[in-house]
Amino acid sequence: MFFASDNTGPVHPKIMAALNNANQGYAMPYGNDALMDQLQTKIRELFEAPDAAVYLVSTGTAANSLALATITKPWETIFCSALSHIHEDECNAPEFFTGGAKLTLVDGVDAKINPDNLRAKIQAEETRGVHGPQRGPISITQVTERGSVYSLNEIRALCDIAKIYNLPTHLDGARFANALVSLNCSPAEMTWQAGIDVVSFGGTKNGCMGVEAVIFFDHKHAREFEMRRKRGGHLPSKNRFLAAQMLAYLTDELWLECARSANAAARRLADGLKQIAGATFLYQPDANLIFAGWSRAGHQRLHEAGAQYYLWEGQLQGADENEILSARLVADWSASAENIDRFLALICG
Repeated sequence: MFFASDNTGPVHPKIMAALNNANQGYAMPYGNDALMDQLQTKIRELFEAPDAAVYLVSTGTAANSLALATITKPWETIFCSALSHIHEDECNAPEFFTGGAKLTLVDGVDAKINPDNLRAKIQAEETRGVHGPQRGPISITQVTERGSVYSLNEIRALCDIAKIYNLPTHLDGARFANALVSLNCSPAEMTWQAGIDVVSFGGTKNGCMGVEAVIFFDHKHAREFEMRRKRGGHLPSKNRFLAAQMLAYLTDELWLECARSANAAARRLADGLKQIAGATFLYQPDANLIFAGWSRAGHQRLHEAGAQYYLWEGQLQGADENEILSARLVADWSASAENIDRFLALICG
């Protein structure tokens, strides 16, 4: 019963096999390997973007921070949700890699950027000449950090605002596949066709060992990203092991299969919680993250049985067994129906 994070799950066997295959013999370093050539072709075809520049890094923070640094000047501000990963969970890495650009936080429902609030925040900048931050990129987290998914129309609306002010757009797609299967759309529809300029395309949370792709739909950013990646210490010498993961991930729709499994597991978990008296939901679960609350007694039984997940608020120990304590639950590709049902049964006692 492991629902702490989709980072806690195992690597998919097909990806482990691909890593083993890549370990046979020799290959040129720093991305000059045959697997990387194949992967670039695969991603360009998948995204219907023949001129896209494709690079690999090993962490989501590196992907987000280096991508944003490439499209942000140090004196600009990045507009993002107050609940975005780049604000809450990256230890100021975007500010560090951009050379000091700040983040301007934009509120909205379910951790999404509200278009009216975004417009107001943009208009509030570039009002003080050289004394204030200049307008910079808009960064969208898809799936959001609270488990909601932007619709295609919602992404387009934000990108349309960006175009009015001639600002670039970034998509933090750590859970890209989970959002994609939730929307039942194509990668192109969720990115450049909606107005996105650069994507952090995640693999680690969805069955890979540790690989993220950065995809620029305008090749003009390629050289600068290469230099920033090297200078930032994120150019992998044995790139073939990153490429092998991502290539296996995208072969025969494994990435979509894993995302469907994770989303279905979360749906089973959410449906079960809805049947439990007193259970509450903090946000609408659109993909594989759930924020829900249930009794302290239920939490205590789960922890005694070894369940792993994050308590979102309140203390496990307390006098009132019926007090509702909220938690974050994340299902990964390997979550089983048996463990989900056992988890739910323990809540009920």
